[in-house]
Amino acid sequence: MSYTKYGEFMRILRIKHHEVMGDLANVLGVSLPFLSAVENGKKNVSDEWINKIKQHYKLNDEEVTELSEAIEHSKTQMKLDLKSAAEFKRTAALQFARSFENMDEETAKKIMELLENSGGDNK
Repeated sequence: MSYTKYGEFMRILRIKHHEVMGDLANVLGVSLPFLSAVENGKKNVSDEWINKIKQHYKLNDEEVTELSEAIEHSKTQMKLDLKSAAEFKRTAALQFARSFENMDEETAKKIMELLENSGGDNK
C-alpha cells in the first residue's frame, strides 16, 4: 500500500498516539474509506482538517508546518481561479492544463526555472 506524504505523516502521528485510522476518522467526522482514500492520494485533504488535527494531537508549530507541507505535497487536484486573469494568462493556464499530463520532466524543469526566475511562487 502506498501512502502520500500526508498519509505517512498521519500514520506516524497515529502510531505515536496509539490510535488507529478509525479514531482519526471520528475526529475529522468522515468515514474510514474516505480517510483511507485521502491518505492514499485518491482525494485531497480538506482545508478544515489542519485545525482539527492540530487540536486533537496538540501539535506544535513545527509539526503544523510539517503537516501543511505534507498536505501540499499530497494534493492530487488544484483549482485555479481565472475570473480576474488577463486573457493571455487565461490562455497560458489552459494550455498548461491541456499539456500537463503528457509533459516530460525536462519541460517541467524548464517551466519551474522560468517561474522561479520571474519571482513566481513554486508551491
